[in-house]
Amino acid sequence: MKANLLGYDAAALQRFFLEQGEKPFRARQVMRWIHQSGEADFARMSDLAKATREKLAATACVEAPRIIGDTVAADGTRKWLLKVDGANAVEAVFIPEAGRGTLCVSSQAGCVLECAFCSTGKQGFNRNLTTAEIVGQLWLAHQAIRTRISNVVMMGMGEPLLNLDNVLPALRLMLDDNAYGLSRRRVTVSTAGVIPGMDRLRDECPVALAVSLHAPSDALRDRLVPLNRKYPLRELLAACNRYLEKAPRDFITFEYVMLEGVNDGDAEARELAAIAARVRCKYNLIPFNPFPNSEFRRSGPERIRRFAEILQRAGVTVTTRKTRGDDIAAACGQLAGDVADRTRRRVALKEVRA
Repeated sequence: MKANLLGYDAAALQRFFLEQGEKPFRARQVMRWIHQSGEADFARMSDLAKATREKLAATACVEAPRIIGDTVAADGTRKWLLKVDGANAVEAVFIPEAGRGTLCVSSQAGCVLECAFCSTGKQGFNRNLTTAEIVGQLWLAHQAIRTRISNVVMMGMGEPLLNLDNVLPALRLMLDDNAYGLSRRRVTVSTAGVIPGMDRLRDECPVALAVSLHAPSDALRDRLVPLNRKYPLRELLAACNRYLEKAPRDFITFEYVMLEGVNDGDAEARELAAIAARVRCKYNLIPFNPFPNSEFRRSGPERIRRFAEILQRAGVTVTTRKTRGDDIAAACGQLAGDVADRTRRRVALKEVRA
């Protein structure tokens, strides 16, 4: 089987060339061709010797997921459905804004965590994505939109910290000046609170961190984010403070989906303010994005405004996320892709909770 160089970070690509009897500096050249020029044909990599190009054609490839769906929302948000194998497809979303463009990337085919308010979590889990499949979303988006992607958020399908062996090389490619050259502050990994993964990310490739909090107490979070039963709030907040020791930003972003009558009361807002006294953070309030057969409803605009006001009066930084792309099911919590095997969740979830 040919090596898919799309998923090789600098160290892996240098090792590949050494094994091929080539100089390690070839890695820089090929990375620029693949990631900056979007080139998949070795024959067109003109600064490589002909013999090297022929050797690469025989032993390697540049292969991204296949686009099988491409939808644009009224607000300019663009969603791709990407086939990653014969059975599974994942989704990636580009969100254009004044002065920047953000790509939301998936890390798994489905998700094992079963958060109560998330469409992705309702559809099952099949497998982790490879590094090439993760980076391939960025590679394809660069070519499709022909404009600079200034930010990448790993907030698509899946829990990134349950797939770190593949996510970490992808992050290193995003940061590498010979690839995408993003700063650590502009690459964000979102987690529901996988504490061992948070500690590993902190030590190996600290980027901006967003934690899906969604509740200020263990009792409520157990219901909304079942992972809390393994990693309760006290332990999660301690892990956040450890992460801050090496984080590129001096705060953790706590994501908080606003669910009418569930977690949007004044009391919950005051409890969140107390958490902010323990961890340097900002809150990102997310109006719930409905999906079929959901048990929840979105908090009203006035309730969200009042909730934010309580936090702000306590001296806490808070933003309210503008809902983007909900007319094409591209908003937060709506990504669903196409996952073939829903039975694997039970096995994977058992491993997470063990």
